[in-house]
This record gives sequence, C-alpha cells and structure tokens, in this order.
Amino acid sequence: MGYQARMTNRLTNAIAALLCLGAGIPAQADAPVVVELFTSQGCSSCPPADALLGELVNRDDVIALSLHVDYWDYLGWTDEFADPANTERQRGYARAAGSTMIYTPQMVIEGRNQIVGTKAMELAERIEQHKQQPAPVTLAVTRSGTDMLRITAERVGDVPGPMLVQLVRYSPEEVVEIRAGENAGKSVTYHNVVSSLEVVGEWSGDAALDMEASAVGDAPSVVIIQDGSSGPILAAARAE
Repeated sequence: MGYQARMTNRLTNAIAALLCLGAGIPAQADAPVVVELFTSQGCSSCPPADALLGELVNRDDVIALSLHVDYWDYLGWTDEFADPANTERQRGYARAAGSTMIYTPQMVIEGRNQIVGTKAMELAERIEQHKQQPAPVTLAVTRSGTDMLRITAERVGDVPGPMLVQLVRYSPEEVVEIRAGENAGKSVTYHNVVSSLEVVGEWSGDAALDMEASAVGDAPSVVIIQDGSSGPILAAARAE
C-alpha cells in the first residue's frame, strides 16, 4: 500500500471514530463548539481537512466554519474564497498562542486550541472537552423580519470584560474544479465557507444583551461572542 493510500485509510478510520464519539453523547445545541478551519485551494495538504470539516457540518453540537486564507495564492491558483481578513484572524490566533507561524490546514477550536487540520482524533477529543465545560454566556439568535437578526445574551459565568459580538455569514457547500497549482485536476467540496465575518457590537456582560443586526439575503448566519477577535469563544449560536 502506497503512502497516499495509507494516509487516506488512516484519515477514514479517524473520521469514523470522530463520528462515533459525536453520536455517543447527546447534542448540546444550546452551547455548540465552534471549529474554524483555515484552508486554501492552493494547499495540497488541505483536501483531507476540508473533508474532515464536512463530517462535522450536520452535528447540532458543533458549528463548523471554513475560512480560506490568501497566502498560498502565489502558487499558481487563486482561491476564489480567500479573504485577507481570514489570514489576519489566523495571525491573531497565532499571536494569542505566542507564535508567529501560520499554516494550512489548521483548526482552531473555541478560539483556544490550535491543531493540525487533519488530526481527527485530537479534534474529537478537543470537542468533547469543550462540551463538558459550562458556557459562561447563554446566547439566542432569531430572525426579526426579513433582513434582521435579534441577538439576546446573558452572562451566567465569569467573562473577561468587553466582548465582541460577531456575525458570520457562510455558504453551506461549494464544489470547485481546481485547474492549476498544487491541487490541479482535483474537484474539492468545501463546507460552510465563510463569506463575511463582521463585528456588530460590543458587550460588557454587565446587563443582558438585546440587539439587532442586519442580515440581508439567504446566506445562513451564526453569531459568535468572543474575547476580542482572537481570544476564547464564549458563546455561539445559529440563527433560527
């Protein structure tokens, strides 16, 4: 069996284990764990991580997001989903961890844990660890009219101080035929591709939060409350 076949077999087994772990514990949809994958169409190591993220998208207890970075675009293929803001977000996570290095594929779990994006068993363990921790903030996001979201939150535990309220919009699935670069000739399916991530408010936690944010169009929405733009994620919720 060749190296590529062995790696594919290992990843398949790890994904199966990840799914079994997710199925074994009741979903806590009121406090889902956020998994951010930093990826690129120009990265030959990324397709297995993109597939791994795809195994998470239907789990109620996980919010899986794909953030495409732009620093591999010089390799011969320009990633149409790449956004310099995603690269800067990843750099922020690196700085928070005391590092200057960024790479793909990388997953960041709950804004706290940074792992190689193909490490399925480590990912499963991190998700389960965070599911066992009580969330310091309760959060609900509901549609208010056609193009608005109502965001309500309450502090129920210790929080660090002023927190950012961020609105994420994404495309559930994109299939791309890559014609050049390291992945030339491959058709890759991307899941929950982030199209925008913007700060819509700041919240101290001293009083309950009740605000509205514009969400024009049909793209799904997620709200993330975070300690700064690269600190721990304190709460996240899908728009219902």
